[in-house]
Amino acid sequence: MGRFYITTPIYYANDAPHVGSAYTTVNADALARWHRLAGDDVKFMTGTDEHGQKMADAAEKNGKSPAEWTDLMSERFREAWSALNISYDDFIRTTEPRHYETVQKFLSVIYENGYIYKDVYKGLYCVSCEDYYTLEASDNGSCPIHHRVLTEMEEENWFFQLSAFEDRLIEFYDTHPGFVTPETKRNEAYSFMKGGLKDISITRTSITWGVPVPWDERHVFYVWYDALINYLTVIGYGRDDEEVARWWPHSNHLIGKEILRFHCVWWPAMCMAAGLEPVHHVHVNGWLLVGGEKLGKTMAAEGGVKVSDIEPIALSQEFGVDPLRYYLLRETALGNDGEFSLEGIAARYNTDLANNLGNLVARVAAVVSSKCAGVGPLPQSDSTLRAVAEATTAKAAEAWENFAPQRALEVTFDLVGATNAYLETHAPWKMEPGSAVDAVMGDALEAIRLVTILISPAMPSVAEEIWRRIGLRGAPDSGPFGAVATWGLYPGGPVEKGASLFPRITSEL
Repeated sequence: MGRFYITTPIYYANDAPHVGSAYTTVNADALARWHRLAGDDVKFMTGTDEHGQKMADAAEKNGKSPAEWTDLMSERFREAWSALNISYDDFIRTTEPRHYETVQKFLSVIYENGYIYKDVYKGLYCVSCEDYYTLEASDNGSCPIHHRVLTEMEEENWFFQLSAFEDRLIEFYDTHPGFVTPETKRNEAYSFMKGGLKDISITRTSITWGVPVPWDERHVFYVWYDALINYLTVIGYGRDDEEVARWWPHSNHLIGKEILRFHCVWWPAMCMAAGLEPVHHVHVNGWLLVGGEKLGKTMAAEGGVKVSDIEPIALSQEFGVDPLRYYLLRETALGNDGEFSLEGIAARYNTDLANNLGNLVARVAAVVSSKCAGVGPLPQSDSTLRAVAEATTAKAAEAWENFAPQRALEVTFDLVGATNAYLETHAPWKMEPGSAVDAVMGDALEAIRLVTILISPAMPSVAEEIWRRIGLRGAPDSGPFGAVATWGLYPGGPVEKGASLFPRITSEL
């Protein structure tokens, strides 16, 4: 049994979650569910990032203290993830005492190791990014992401000596080619480092809403450097060395491409400075786009798409939780940008779920009811479906292991299609009851059993319902995958017709 520690970025709790943050979280959840199915020991964490000037400004705008505001907003994320059936093991808030303790201990080690010094910073700053920009990196003085004019700031700060790690980071990338995936994002980080690294500010005196600097009470840590350390807070850094040793070598960050520099350059350097190995793996996903623009809280509030149309809870109520999860996982390869639309969800729903998977389960249940007295027969060991099923399970497993849920679901639905084609070829609804129809239906039910196991990380509730309808006990995700995802294990049992799993969407969106 292996170990798998998967993290989402912790989401900035200045406003309610949107489907862009749901996209990353659902992918992380599906990967965590896959590894549990595979038999691995899994830790899956998510949470909220709650410090910084932007948070204090949002609280003031809404007539709340920062603590009151973050309490409200953090709960909105919990509610959204509950609605999407997110199976996290830990939800971290950066305002928790355990996080303050870990941050102060981790950065104190870096300070004692001689990599933090005091200086004055003067430069351009984006409140929305909580990040500094050089004039060259800006868009003519505006933020290249938020398209807002940058603010010029001058302030006494403590700095992290990032420049001291330039050569070590490049060597680390050279000796760990799979550290950042996909390769295009690895190349982006590598090119950034080859361009030369400058020391970075890690504290503020202009705000008080943050983790206090233990060696200088006038400063608080800059929100980004506090936030990055959450991945260690969850596994007990500074409190439980055995847990850190247990999980950190198996750590995987799933992040959006806009925070690549922080996670792929700043963060591994900070770990090196603290005498800790960098995170094992960072996978960088793209953005969900609407009309070619990044979907985010600001766009949701100001653009042409209504907030109510893109909030995860509203979407799950409109389309169903598992169909929404399926769309987010299946529509776009994890690493590419993808276009989000309500029409796209409806198209995936009707084509893949209603027409293919739902139709397969319904027609098999109907034939078993009419030709097999409602009892599913055993599969054939020499079925022509067997080779397709075995190839599918192997390809899907490989895809899940390689952070490719979209590919895993694509090949899984190849088996759905092959099983529908198998039924069309044999037309069991035209056969008389007997051994011939039993053989066909046993094969079809075995294919459905395997499909159900394979979709369980993506659509856990649908998988459970199909599992129950084809007369199986236990759960489709009980695993371990290698033992249950082999041809010929369908034991037969009562098959239930039931209501339509996916009633077609006919109304205009």
